Parts: sequence; C-alpha cells; structure tokens
Amino acid sequence: MSEDEKTPARQIITDYAQEHFRYFRTADGTVYAQRTGHPVARPIRSQGTTGSHRQELMVQMFRDGVGVFNGTALKEALDLIEALALTEDVQPTHIRVAPGFDGATWLDLGRDDGRSVRIHPTGWDILTPDPREVSWRRTQLTGELPLPARDTDGKGIDLLLRLCNFSGPSSECLAVAWLIGCLEPSVPVPAPFLTGPQGAGKSTAGRMLMRIIEGMTGDLRRAPKDEENLITAVAAGWITALDNLSHMTPDLSDAMCCIVTGAENVKRALFTDGDVFRVGYRRPLLLTGIDVGVIRPDLAERLLPLRLVRPKVRRTEAELWAEYTEVLPVILGSLLDLTVQVRAAEADTPTDLRMADFARLCAQLDVTTGLGALPAYRASLDDLNDDVIEGDLLAQTVLKHAATLTPGVEARMTSSEWLHCLTSLYSGEDCRPLPKGWPTTGKVLSDRLKRLQPTLAARGVLVDWGRTKEGRYIEMSRPAAPPPSQQEAAF
Repeated sequence: MSEDEKTPARQIITDYAQEHFRYFRTADGTVYAQRTGHPVARPIRSQGTTGSHRQELMVQMFRDGVGVFNGTALKEALDLIEALALTEDVQPTHIRVAPGFDGATWLDLGRDDGRSVRIHPTGWDILTPDPREVSWRRTQLTGELPLPARDTDGKGIDLLLRLCNFSGPSSECLAVAWLIGCLEPSVPVPAPFLTGPQGAGKSTAGRMLMRIIEGMTGDLRRAPKDEENLITAVAAGWITALDNLSHMTPDLSDAMCCIVTGAENVKRALFTDGDVFRVGYRRPLLLTGIDVGVIRPDLAERLLPLRLVRPKVRRTEAELWAEYTEVLPVILGSLLDLTVQVRAAEADTPTDLRMADFARLCAQLDVTTGLGALPAYRASLDDLNDDVIEGDLLAQTVLKHAATLTPGVEARMTSSEWLHCLTSLYSGEDCRPLPKGWPTTGKVLSDRLKRLQPTLAARGVLVDWGRTKEGRYIEMSRPAAPPPSQQEAAF
C-alpha cells in the first residue's frame, strides 16, 4: 500500500476515541471524556497526577492492539475531538455528591469501577450511574469509601457518637444533622465549629466526621494564607476541613461565608490575554479550634458550634482508628438509612432563620427521631450572637442605649448624630478613650450597624434606614410588648 493510501494516525485515534469514549462539555466550556458506560469523567486537557484522558486513551489503544502513536498525532486528534465536543449538549460534572433523576441524589464512593450510592425517596442502592445522569470528577482529594452496610438498625450513629467526645445531646444531634446535609447537593449547610478545651479531641472528631463522606484519605488542613489558595482547595473536594484556627481575619471570614452559601470566582485563563474561566463553588465547611477571637455577624449566622469535652479515658491513635475503620461501613449505612427517613418526613420550614434549608432539615430530623435538633440549632445561634456582642464594643453600646428607649417608640437621627450619641455614651463623663476600630464617620457607623443588624434584632433592637426631604436617617427602636391576651395565647 502506498503512503498516500494509509489512514492517517490522527484519523485512527479519532475513530477509536469516538467509539470507546463519550465526550461532552460543561457550562464553562471545559471538555470531558468518559469511557463508554463509566461515570467518571476526565478533562481532556488535564495533565494532573490523577491521570489525564490523553494517558487513558494511549493506554487503552495499546492494550487493544491499535498501536502506539507519537505526540503530534495525539495532539491533532484531541484538538479535533475537543472542537467537535464544543457542539455537544452541556452537562455538569460533580465531586462526591450529585443530584440525579426523579428527586434522587448520588454519593460517589470513589471506586475505580464507578459504583456509587443512589439515595432516592424509598431507600438507597449501590449502582453504577448512567453517565448521562451523573458524571463524576475525581481529584487527589477524592478518597475511596467502603461499601455501606445494610440493616444496621441505626447502631452506626451510636457508634460514631461514642467515638467522639461531644459535650451533650445538643452537639450530637447537630453533628448528625450536618452529616445528613452534606449528602444533599442543593442545600447549603452551616459550618460546624468544633470547639472545646485543649485535649478534647477536636481534630480527631473533625477527621471522623469528614471521613464518613470523604473516605479515610480525607484530612484536616491548615487555613491557606490567601483567598485564592482557599478557593482552589475548596473547588477540588467536597468537604473542606480547616484545623486549629486561632484567628479569623476579615478576608478569611468573608471567604468562608461565600463557601457556605455559594459564590463564583472568575480568573484569567492561562496563556491568554482576554479569556477567562469561571470557578463556582458551594461546599460543606468544617472548622476546629479553641477560640477564633472576634466572630463577624455574617459568619456567625453560618456557623454551627459543636462543643467537646476532654475524655476521661485516653486511647491510642492506633486503637481508635482501627475501631473507626472497622465500623465505618456501619456508620455510613446508618447515615444513609436516616437520610432517607429524614427526607421523607414532613415538617414546616422556619421562616426566621437565615439558613432556612438547614433549619428545615433539623425540623425533619426531629419529626423522625425526636432528638431536638431545631431547638439546639436555635440555642447555638443565640450563643453565637452573645459571642458577637461580647467581641464588639459598638454592639454593646447600642444595646446600652436601646435600654433607655421607650418600647414601641422610634428614635430617629442622622448617622452623624448617632455617632456623636453613641461615642458620648461610650466615653462617659470620664472621657474614656475610644477603642481601636471605633467608627470615625457617620458612613462607617452606618455600615457597621448594617452588619450588626441581625444580631441586634435577635436582642430585640431594631435598626432601619430611611430618607426624608431633609436627608437620610437611621431609626432605632424596641418593639412594644404584646397585649396580655396575646402573651397568654403564646403559652
């Protein structure tokens, strides 16, 4: 056969690839490849340590006896495949947890065979998902989970709580509610903050909680020094666990708020001047530490304090983790059983809490088990409000002034007038020096009050803003007590 009659290498590669792989694109234009019938997708441009599609294609062609091809032929073939895939339908990829058809959700077990857990309204099954329903994306942070045990009769939850050193039922039921929330991809969940005295096992409990979802290779890590590195780590896994926090900078606090409730970051694409790529993320977050100092109000509404105590009997690391590894399939099976029951329960959604989806989940858990998760969640938010107030001298001064207001009567002043009023109240007759960070202008005061508004409202102080012909104003009031008949009806 003459050279002109030979099939070009790029054509052989392209034909083989289209026969044995499925190609699609995501909303940001990234093209992925899946082996036929396999749910794990690899970006065709990836050269990461988890394996690229280029490597996968080369190995499979060699094993099938198609041949070994040089880099130029592979590049030309993949360039054509990528161009063709850009005309295909858009499909998202997911890490660890994904929505499915008919109200089901999926949990990736991280296995090479692609077997996953399908959680549906009537139960859960271990299946290999249809690639058109779920496409898994794997990274170095994706660990393998054991096959969950069946017919556990709920004993796995008791085994987990026995291994952790939670201070009481309130922290235990909130930890269980958070784990159930981690299996729901569409519901933001508050970030548990494991706190307690030194030696209470905060790091160990944090690892145990996250490894139920992330596998035994999941681990805690130090908080990155900048937001970009934090976002990179968050986007590569499902649960992000930060260990031994001792200080919370404003930038880190804002980044954590975005992680919990969801945000998007846009960055310049490498080796380009005008192209960008989008990184969207909303992930479960877990924190540990003795004390992080002053907590900002917006983060406080997204935290879930879980308190631990020092154990009376110490065990070696080897004994503890050997037992955990042995019971992990039972723990996971019990968690899946409880998740199905909770999702089937009917409960009203509390309308006064910011994380309303998680509050409803707590209400469903209470209907199913009677653990009292919703009252515990409300109490935890109340404690966090106290922490915010104790760390903010402006909030303390506002509450002190509000105590002098007549209930039901609004006090209305400009921001500058309020600044003078509150500053005079703080300084007092002895002209006490103002603390660092005290508002210096009416605009700064207005912005600080907007951050504190939910915290102050939880303490019965309402702050509002408005405008008249004379200019803008800030209004402060305490609601009037309800009539005696309404108070009796409340009880």
